[in-house]
Amino acid sequence: MRKEYDIEKLNPRRNPYAKRLKSKVTMNLSDVAILYFKEQSGVTGIPYQTLIDLYLMDCAQKKRKLQMSWK
Repeated sequence: MRKEYDIEKLNPRRNPYAKRLKSKVTMNLSDVAILYFKEQSGVTGIPYQTLIDLYLMDCAQKKRKLQMSWK
């Protein structure tokens, strides 16, 4: 490792993940929903927060409409 670096000679590169940046939010989720995704996490080996994000991204990309019925 050098004692000093010449910043002017460095080759700056853009962050390849900049388009994928995420925002932190606080949400109230039901225990049933959290348990479901935690169980899926155990099966897939993917963290449950990532699974929730992937599911919501899929809904957004496919422009799914919310369908609810109250019984």
